[in-house]
Amino acid sequence: MRIMGLDYGSKTVGVAVCDPLGITAQTVETITRKDENKLRRTLARIEELIAEYEIERIVLGYPKNMNNTLGERAKKTEELKSALERRTGLPVVLWDERLTTVAADRVLMESGVRREHRKESVDQIAAAMILQGYLDSLANAR
Repeated sequence: MRIMGLDYGSKTVGVAVCDPLGITAQTVETITRKDENKLRRTLARIEELIAEYEIERIVLGYPKNMNNTLGERAKKTEELKSALERRTGLPVVLWDERLTTVAADRVLMESGVRREHRKESVDQIAAAMILQGYLDSLANAR
C-alpha cells in the first residue's frame, strides 16, 4: 500500500511517499503556495501526485502545541483534511508532527547544507519524518 505524507504550512506543503512495501518514506517535492487561503492549486497538485504514485492513504502532519492543545494552524490542517477527503475519497490520518520541522532542519544542518538551501528541502524532509513515524507505528502494531 502506497501512503503519502504531507507537511502542511502556510506557504509550502512538503510531500513524501512510502515505498510499495510501506517500509520507508522518501521525499518527493515541495508545493509552493501563493496564497494561504487558496487551496485549489495545492489540492490539484496533490491529486496529480496521488495518481502518479497510486496512493491509497494520506498522513497529514497535525501541528499540536507542545502542551498538547490545538491552535490556529491545527484548525487549518483539519480544514485541509476535510478538503482532501472530499476531493480524493482517500482516508486522511492526522499525525502528531511536533518538532519535525526542527528535526528536519537539524538533519540538513548536520549534513552541511547551507542555510539558504535548507529552505528548499526542509518541508519535504519533515513530510518524510511524519510519514516514517506513521509507518514505524504500523510496523510496531504488527
